[in-house]
Amino acid sequence: METSIPELIAQVLFIATLGIIGLLLARLTRLDSALACALAGLAGGQALPWLGFDTGIRASNIHDLVFYIVLPILVFEAAWQLQSSLLKRWLWPIILLATFGVLIVSFVTATGIFYGIGHPGFPFVAALLSGAILSATDPTAVVNTLRKLDAPKDLATLMEGESLFNDATAVVLFSIVLAVALQSMGAVHSGGYITYFSITFFGGLITGFIAGLVGTIICLALGERSAATMTLVILAFASFYIAENWLHVSGILSVMAAAITSKLLLREHEDKLLQDVQPTWSWLGKLLNTLVFVLLGLVMQFSMFTNQWLAILIAIAAALGARFIAVYTVGLLTYRNIYPIPAGWLLLMSWGGVRGIIAVVLALALPVELPYWWTIQSMVFGVVVFSILVQAPSSGWLIKRLAKN
Repeated sequence: METSIPELIAQVLFIATLGIIGLLLARLTRLDSALACALAGLAGGQALPWLGFDTGIRASNIHDLVFYIVLPILVFEAAWQLQSSLLKRWLWPIILLATFGVLIVSFVTATGIFYGIGHPGFPFVAALLSGAILSATDPTAVVNTLRKLDAPKDLATLMEGESLFNDATAVVLFSIVLAVALQSMGAVHSGGYITYFSITFFGGLITGFIAGLVGTIICLALGERSAATMTLVILAFASFYIAENWLHVSGILSVMAAAITSKLLLREHEDKLLQDVQPTWSWLGKLLNTLVFVLLGLVMQFSMFTNQWLAILIAIAAALGARFIAVYTVGLLTYRNIYPIPAGWLLLMSWGGVRGIIAVVLALALPVELPYWWTIQSMVFGVVVFSILVQAPSSGWLIKRLAKN
């Protein structure tokens, strides 16, 4: 049954109202805003039967909603914040964390979950799916805390850059493991997977670079700051959509490359064209971050935590241990670099590598025909809740003690 325009507006207003309630709750209780918005969404979901209202949100359709509407804005905003000089300085550790590090996190997490659960109905490919999903980090809350506490910009660049790259890597790795689980790629040899990964990864970067060039030319041709801001917003959505739907390469990397390219090419026209860009991305990012955690609360169910509590605890332990192993391994590999990662930063990056939006999106993308989809989704939601309930709030204390060490 199709949703009418008035019904759609009512659904949007209901979700937005829950977001405002979540922000007010965070303000009054000093809870992390992500946690407060998730709680508001959870409470709103429980109240729906009494209200006789249907939000239209289902676990089956929230994936596309977040993937095509939320991610382009959040990725573009994060990439726009990066300083090119600092990104160049930390590019090698970022690449290592986003490739070698993601593989370590995926495999170690999968191994811990597989042997921890130890059930014949949960095969190793299911554990690999869990590991791939939980390899993506979302340090938005931690990076915001870094900025509030005036921590080194290098550290924020390192964490944000890693998150952008490893989100893309995690999505590609997830699609490969999911194809194996569904047997949709047949008996493809490892070289085929490497080729698929390379095309998806570098194809996304090339697509974003070209899109950034086109967006820059349009901004310069328009020559007016409001029009330039509008063009950049459209560029975020277009670069993601073209990469994912037309070219079948990484949309995340495409948006990231488009943002960095357009910012570099427009830097000489910043005073004329880019005065409205930062405020626009700030409120858009705040809005969509708020809404996505409200949506998370709406699709969460108490039965996940009551029925799957042991699996959730196992996943939390495995994901935390894997993150520490990956970060410190990369730290050893870059020890002799001109810019080695300080020891205090390694601990902060390990604990501050929280799981968030990408993990939720991938968990919601699991086909229900997989017999273990509910267990994986419950574990991922549990790890995300632990991240925003425990890791993100406690990172402020670590930042004060370790960020400058």
